[in-house]
Formats: sequence, C-alpha cells, structure tokens
Amino acid sequence: MQLPKKILVIRFSSMGDIIYTTPVVRCLKQQLPGVEVHFLTKPAFRYIYEGNPYVDKLLLLKDTLDATIKEIKNEGYDCLVDLHSNLRTAIIKFRTGIRSYTYDKQTIKKWLSLKLRKQLLPPVHLVDRYLKAVAPLGIKNDNKPIDYFLKHNYSLTDLLPATHQDGYIGFIIGAAHFTKRMPNEKIVSICRQLNKPVVLLGGKDVKDNGVFVAEQAGDLVYNACGMTSLDESVFLVSKAKAIIGFDTGLTHIAEAFNVPIASIWGSTIPELLGVQPYKIDHSLVAGVSISCRPCSKYGLAACPKGHFKCMREIDERQIVDFVGERQAI
Repeated sequence: MQLPKKILVIRFSSMGDIIYTTPVVRCLKQQLPGVEVHFLTKPAFRYIYEGNPYVDKLLLLKDTLDATIKEIKNEGYDCLVDLHSNLRTAIIKFRTGIRSYTYDKQTIKKWLSLKLRKQLLPPVHLVDRYLKAVAPLGIKNDNKPIDYFLKHNYSLTDLLPATHQDGYIGFIIGAAHFTKRMPNEKIVSICRQLNKPVVLLGGKDVKDNGVFVAEQAGDLVYNACGMTSLDESVFLVSKAKAIIGFDTGLTHIAEAFNVPIASIWGSTIPELLGVQPYKIDHSLVAGVSISCRPCSKYGLAACPKGHFKCMREIDERQIVDFVGERQAI
C-alpha cells in the first residue's frame, strides 16, 4: 500500500472529543515521512488546533456542505481520516471518493450499554479507539498525552489577585448540562474543606454560580468564571497545583499539562465514552454506583428521578483527600 502524502482528519465536535484527536494528528505527522496533515472542524472549535505544530492547515466547516466538499476536492487529498463517523462525514466520503479510514463509534453497543446500564464496551480510551482507525497506515500510539498549545504568554499577576498567585487549586464548575454539574452547596463544602486558595473556572453561564460559591466559601475562593477567555482559562489550568472538574472540555484539556485531576461524574460515566483521564500521572475518577446511573451519554437538563443522587451522594472527602495528598500549597 502506498502511504498517503496529504491527509485530512475530520472531527466536527465537541470540545472534549476534538481534544482527544490530537494524539492521532501528532502520530500521523511524526510517523508518516513527509506527510501533510490538515484538520477539518467547526469554526467554534478552531482554537483547539490553532498553533498546533502537527497541523499544516486548519479547515473550517462552511455554511453549506457543498462548499465544504468543494474545498476538500480542491485540496487534492489522497486520504481522509473520519474521526466523527456521522451522516455528514459519510456524505463527504461518498461525494469526494477519497480513500478513507473511519472511527468505529460502536453506536449500538453504546445505546445498549446506556439502556441496560451494563458496560458492553471494552474499557478502551477514546484516543485508542481513534488510533485504531489509522492503524492500517502503520500508525502506533506514542503513549504521550493530548496536546493543547496556548496562544499567548499570560501572567498570573494579570489574571488573579495576589492571594492566589503563589499556588491554587483550579475548580472547573461549568459543564454543558445540569446533570454534569455538582450542586453549588457541595462545591462550597469541598472548597471549605480544602482550606487552600481555589480558583473557580467556567464560562459566563456559571458566573452567578461562581459568585454564590465564592461568597459562601470565603476569601480563599476566587471566582474567575466568565472573567477570562478560554485560552486564559487553560493557562490558569496549566498553572494550578491540582484540578477538580466535571465532565466538560476544560477538564479534559487539563490532561495536556499533566496536572493532578479529580474528575467528578454525575449522570454520565467515563467508561461509556472512553474519556477517563488519559496519560497523566495522578487522577481520581469520582462517582457513585446507583441503579439509575448512567441516565444519559451527554447529560440532561434535570435529573429524571428528581433526586440527583449521582451528584448529591458523591463522597466529598475522597476529593479533598486526593487533592491534599497530591499537592500541598
């Protein structure tokens, strides 16, 4: 088989899923001599690959699929790597006729695992599932972490108060869906037990949550939610002594910096999607075993049972102890 010289890797969303494609892109670039690697994603996620030295060109999904397909044809790729595997990518592969390698989503097994609440999928990380798609090209896992390249040189003095510049724990309190987030009262309780400087991280959607937590938890907690850009938030993650976070993109991005991570899971479970912390030295996956969990692959707007035990019953002490054992500030 003739090895490709110009490859397009495709993954449209979401933040967490795209960040886990970075080892594939790195391995392609480093293991195929002289290969040119391009990446196609949605405009909203361009920041994940901007500045990535293993990508020669970043393509963004256009307003129409026809326009995107036209651009792909004009580029003259001799290979497509489909790491999304949905109807849109199927149409792209069919209409371009380019040789392709596709990630096996195992959709039926995932659906059955969710409905039966049984783990029918092997405990294989998403990175390794992605890499399996390019194994026919001779690509092997280099066993290195995911990649994220900061866009600018930031300073803690510009982003944090003096009380938090000498060391802090990052607590990522945002997530796309309610059932992925811990109730504010439990976040407050954990922050009080830590008794160390804590920086709350998240978007504008959880700014008010951050205000509540900071007011209730005391002066050791600083609310940065909605106050920093995403790239600045990643910088703060990279400088933290440890990270506490939910099932959300920023928590996954933290893995690029080998920071100890306490990963907290509510209605979702990492085994279903294969997104447990990857290639970091110290991590904790916190969750409770109850009959109704998982109730969703991606999270819900409310607990279907109304009790929200999957978050309310998580052992706070194990999180506090993990952070305390890993990093003394």
